Amino acid sequence: MNILNFYYSQTGNTGKIATTIGVTLQSLGHTVETLHAEKDLDINFLAYDFLFVGSGVYQWLPGKPMLDILRGHRQKYSDAGKIVPCSPRLPGKKAVIYCTYAGVHTGINEAVPAVKFCAQLFDHLGFTIVDEWYFVGDFKTAEFIKGNTGGRLGDITGRPDTRDLQDVEQRVRAILKV
Repeated sequence: MNILNFYYSQTGNTGKIATTIGVTLQSLGHTVETLHAEKDLDINFLAYDFLFVGSGVYQWLPGKPMLDILRGHRQKYSDAGKIVPCSPRLPGKKAVIYCTYAGVHTGINEAVPAVKFCAQLFDHLGFTIVDEWYFVGDFKTAEFIKGNTGGRLGDITGRPDTRDLQDVEQRVRAILKV
């Protein structure tokens, strides 16, 4: 199985999740390509059988580099005739979409739009979205750090933590039924 682990992380929170996904996949004997979303990155998503795609959440959406890549690829695939009405499923093409979020104001509801946005390109291409994962991540900058203890989710300092990363490993194993 050809697996892509594609993510954007500004603070390192999503990077921790992506690293755990990659290490877990490798420990299960899979070959995985891990790519950090960067400007002008051109990926043939259709060359992969399984995608893990994740981003931090910034104002209810994925980070700008991820937004730009997904929007650019939507246009590219549309122009190439790969996005067609009714989005027929492509056999053997699956994806998990995930994010890290702080949820200071409304909890997980702040993260749902980002995951749904990311999933749409792959759903339009015919991938089966097998799951959506949401992980809490703390703030790193002085401007927002008070949100680590003053938000709807309680004290999120240090998240994602060891338990969160163990959860990631278990989810990867379960999704691949190992």
